[in-house]
Amino acid sequence: MQYKNLGRTGLKVSRLALGTMNFGPNTSEEDSYQIMDKALELGINFFDTANIYGPKIGDGVTEQIIGRWLDQGGRRDQIVLATKVYGNMGSGPNEQHLSAYHIRKACEDSLRRLRTDHIDLYQFHHIDRATPWEEIWQAAERLVQDGKVIYFGSSNFAGWNLVQAQAAAASRHFLGLVSEQSLYNLAERTVELEVIPACRHLGIGLIPWSPLACGALAGKPGPGSTGRRHSEFTETFFRKHGDRIERFEAFAKEIGERPSDIALAWLLQNPIVAAPIIGPRTLEQLTDSTRALDITLTDEWNAKLDEIFPGPGGEAPEAYAW
Repeated sequence: MQYKNLGRTGLKVSRLALGTMNFGPNTSEEDSYQIMDKALELGINFFDTANIYGPKIGDGVTEQIIGRWLDQGGRRDQIVLATKVYGNMGSGPNEQHLSAYHIRKACEDSLRRLRTDHIDLYQFHHIDRATPWEEIWQAAERLVQDGKVIYFGSSNFAGWNLVQAQAAAASRHFLGLVSEQSLYNLAERTVELEVIPACRHLGIGLIPWSPLACGALAGKPGPGSTGRRHSEFTETFFRKHGDRIERFEAFAKEIGERPSDIALAWLLQNPIVAAPIIGPRTLEQLTDSTRALDITLTDEWNAKLDEIFPGPGGEAPEAYAW
């Protein structure tokens, strides 16, 4: 396994992050344990979850599964544990978003479900336009002082949101954000306009979610296959981008690699990317993902991928102006 500093911090994380959103809804608890055990065996130390993951609002089922796994002992100090706050966790008016009230309660609830005394990376799951950064950072500072959180990150932030957050943190002499979790893959490259340049300037590590576009970049599913490649999203994706997927699959066959491995390798070559989040439902999917770490894409191959999946044309403003 390869490791990389998370943004500008001294924290080392594995180049692949274990996404756990399937744990509970799509993967049984027993199979989830086996996947987490195997991830540790492979050297994956970066585990990502969220308080809203699970089939029922407010239950935090996925966090509970991870907590029971951690409670077996000997594992907590081997992983960098990341979870998130923002989403709706109940029917009350203060059971969502980023008020200091909700951040404090959500953190306590996640700690209880995860059966741990601290969260290594606590991520704001979405920008909250109704809560001032002074309030958010005040709540964050208290959690750090109390030893309940070590680092903070964001998810689904625009470039200017990152700048906003860091300016407010700097005025308080606080570390602020160390990571941003964004939708980023070969087929969805909007973050190249402003989010990635902001991350580079601010020393924020990028954690791509949905690196395979919900499985679409693994190629068209064969007969009898199951999983997210049969979801409404992927079926719509295949109808819209069927020609691109066919060209991508042909290119993968030409160079002798699986499409999914090429898609991950393409992200891993970006120096701003800390670790794409892989969300395996099965052990096979987990072990297969490690092949991407050994693939080095040539300039010619990158040019071919840009031809198949053109991005926004570079960074703003040159991408659309001059």
